[in-house]
Parts: sequence; C-alpha cells; structure tokens
Amino acid sequence: QVQLVESGGGLVQAGGSLRLSCATSGRTFITYAMGWFRQAPGKEREFVAAISWSGGSLSYADSVKGRFTISRDNAKNTVYLQMNSLKPEDTAVYYCAARTPSWTISQATHDYTKWGQGTQVTVSS
Repeated sequence: QVQLVESGGGLVQAGGSLRLSCATSGRTFITYAMGWFRQAPGKEREFVAAISWSGGSLSYADSVKGRFTISRDNAKNTVYLQMNSLKPEDTAVYYCAARTPSWTISQATHDYTKWGQGTQVTVSS
C-alpha cells in the first residue's frame, strides 16, 4: 500500500512560484502513474496534471499549461508540481493521487485510487 504526503504549499503573491512535493511510502512507486488535482472552496475537485511512471506521458489542464510542470524522481519516490506565474484563481487545496496501471494517465478523479491529505496554496492579488 502506498501512502502519499504532500508538502510545499503556502501563501504567495500573484506572479510568484511554488513547488509542491508528494512523497510516497513503500517500494512500489514506479507501479503508479501520478496526478495532481486541486479543489477550491465551493468547487469540485479538478485535474491539474498527470505523469506516467517513466515520465514519458504527461497531461495538463488547459488552465495551467505553460505555467505548471509535473515531474517525478523514482529514486526518491516523489512527484513534484512546479507552479510558476501563479494567479489568484490557482488558490486551492492541492492533492496528489496515484493510479494503476503506471503507463496510463488520466484526468478523471475516479481513476485514482490513492490520495494524499492535501496542501493549501493561496495566491494573493
């Protein structure tokens, strides 16, 4: 069983940057494709980015393309989300999630079986 723990959230001004990390336990990290999702108050959880086990397949929500970058370090069992040019509308709780099989990525929340507890990102204007 993999457990996911996010970190790196915080308060940043518009135009700033943050890097989120999601550390996983266990030795099965490479068997999972990973995703980042976010949920703003009063809104449904939405897809942000996803990456296959090798990093060869990537997907981004249109709202973050060109600003956010997802990556993973399989040796460290960690997935990252580099967020640049942040906007107030990026304010949300950010969650990392894992799914199998590891070579397929998905934008659908129901395709992910493991979730972290979330980390708050607040972007001030």
